[in-house]
Amino acid sequence: MIKIKEMPYSEKYDKVMDNMKFDESFIFPFLQKHLGDQAIGEVKVVWQEGFKNIPEEANVGEKYEIAYGNWIWLAKSIYSFIRKRMGEDGIKKFEQAEVEALIKKDNSPALLFVKIIRLISPGIAFSMTCKQMGYQFQWLTPFSVTELTRHRGVFDIPQCKILDFSDTDDLCFIGCQSTYPLWVAKQFKVSMKWNRREKSCTCTLTPLNLKYSSVKK
Repeated sequence: MIKIKEMPYSEKYDKVMDNMKFDESFIFPFLQKHLGDQAIGEVKVVWQEGFKNIPEEANVGEKYEIAYGNWIWLAKSIYSFIRKRMGEDGIKKFEQAEVEALIKKDNSPALLFVKIIRLISPGIAFSMTCKQMGYQFQWLTPFSVTELTRHRGVFDIPQCKILDFSDTDDLCFIGCQSTYPLWVAKQFKVSMKWNRREKSCTCTLTPLNLKYSSVKK
């Protein structure tokens, strides 16, 4: 097992809150474009019905767990809402909007540095990307990195935290197994493949040598 720096609960909590804000930043424009302002109001009502208050006196671990549950509700309810109003074609359009938003969001100097390294040594750049993902994705679910070389990274998820919640197959099959691979292929030149077994999963990363086609606008 490869040792990766452990993310503290305080940062996990911040990550959940940041990702909820990020989700709103592309969900609301998407709804306005395709369904109008009324749809935004309807979704806000749905979210408020399922969100739980986070007590100020709660410790950071408890805050993270409540915030995580709120994020799960936000994500699974928006998939349900869009499917009901726009069908599976709407889900595909929503996925495309999320990929484009993720690419715009992750445009940091660190990413530019990795791109420069990739020109010199693709293997080192790939290893750096895997290590970064191994840290950044800890807010999503517990996992271990069982393999990490310049050509392959393997993340083992014994019990997916997302699947501990009901009705979260959309988050798994659309979010993790489709949207994220599209994003990391385009942004990081990395292939991401998932192998789910009930509530456990293995994520395998390999360098993407072939030129990846751009996300259609």
